[in-house]
Amino acid sequence: MARQWKVLLVTSVAVFMALLDVTIVNIAFPDIRRSFPDEPLADLSWILNAYNVVFAAALVPAGRLADRFGRRRFFLAGIVVFLVASAGCAVAGAVSVLVAARVIQALGAAVLVPTSLSLVLPEFPPAKRATATALWTATGAVAAATGPSLGGLLVDWQGWRWVFLVNLVIGVPALLPATRLLRESKDERATGWPDLIGATLFAAGVAALALAMVKGEDWGWGSARVVGLLIAFVALLGVFLIRSHRHPAPVIDLSLFRIRSFSVANVGAFVFGIGFFAQLLNGVLFLTGVWGFSALKAGFALTPGPIAAAVCAPLAGRLADRFGQRVIAIPGCALFAAGALTLAVSTTAEVRYAAGFLPGVVLAGAGIGFALPAFGSAAVAELPAARFATGSAVAACFRQIGAVVGIAGLVAVLGSTDEPLAAAHKAWALISVTGVVSVVAGAALGRIRPRVTTLSAQSSTTAA
Repeated sequence: MARQWKVLLVTSVAVFMALLDVTIVNIAFPDIRRSFPDEPLADLSWILNAYNVVFAAALVPAGRLADRFGRRRFFLAGIVVFLVASAGCAVAGAVSVLVAARVIQALGAAVLVPTSLSLVLPEFPPAKRATATALWTATGAVAAATGPSLGGLLVDWQGWRWVFLVNLVIGVPALLPATRLLRESKDERATGWPDLIGATLFAAGVAALALAMVKGEDWGWGSARVVGLLIAFVALLGVFLIRSHRHPAPVIDLSLFRIRSFSVANVGAFVFGIGFFAQLLNGVLFLTGVWGFSALKAGFALTPGPIAAAVCAPLAGRLADRFGQRVIAIPGCALFAAGALTLAVSTTAEVRYAAGFLPGVVLAGAGIGFALPAFGSAAVAELPAARFATGSAVAACFRQIGAVVGIAGLVAVLGSTDEPLAAAHKAWALISVTGVVSVVAGAALGRIRPRVTTLSAQSSTTAA
């Protein structure tokens, strides 16, 4: 196997592990709750919320630091932190310990995700980067979609602690070859530390938005806490933008948003992320709540979706390399919208899996396999090499905020009626709308011309 594909494999395995935890713990939550029967649900919910909030908030600061001080160094540190925290989650005997370990785990994941892609891109010539990014992005999409089925299997087999221990099984085999395979690279032009105050402002602002979205249904959307968090988000983001404009080493170089492909792709990824993550959760809740499937059975019923995504993603990358990302994003988003709409109109209270559920899941999965790689590769295609980690971190942050908004919106929709079937249909109809809006974003991508960069032009190399 050529070196470039080995690098892609090693980094993709690590990303699979990190993004698997976005969804796998959801399916284990009831079993976790049974292990801590005296703990209030509000406290237990932070096992889920802490990871999502911290992960979203830390992505961009982590990517900027990696660009400055070394992507390989940060990538390896991220794997170690994530694995140690996963072990801590597995042995936790108290909810407070479990939540603390989840926070540390999220920090490791926030380092892993942007640095992994920034290590992959320089290994490929510009003409093949869309294929590489498509495969990398598909890994994350398949990980998120596989979470329910794998989680159900592990919980049914050995209990909730194995949804954390499985990270060791995945991550350790990736860590060992990474230490000798990956080359160090960083932004050689940067001096001193990036804007740490700006990083704190950005992380706090994203955390405030994510927390408001996560807790909006519980606290009330008009409550003082939620409104206060949204006001804090706007204020912190405003100060951050002003500071980034003036600081010599900002966390995000605002000039990146002048790159059309970067800006449009991030908007598309945000909107698509809303629908994608809502689709994942809505499917699980429909199968378990309306059709009465067990968590394990529901997970396997959803598996054709990730399979369709995994099959379509490599094709999407090759087509994007040849014809451009716009040609792939538009049909991908349209397929996703059609899949969600199919589920909205074809599912009934009666269990009709092959005729009523499977076609919609496969259509949506195929759409995911095309759309996410298209937006992901478009976001980084025209970036300067010195900003690969920061740029991919911004793109991942947009997707993650989309996930938080999508799940919060889904919870609000499902809570608006006492009829589970009607609520699921309403949710799928709205998910279909996000696919339609994403089509517009895909059409706006325009013609993308990847930058020609080499490892020697942008890295200090520590070869294996």
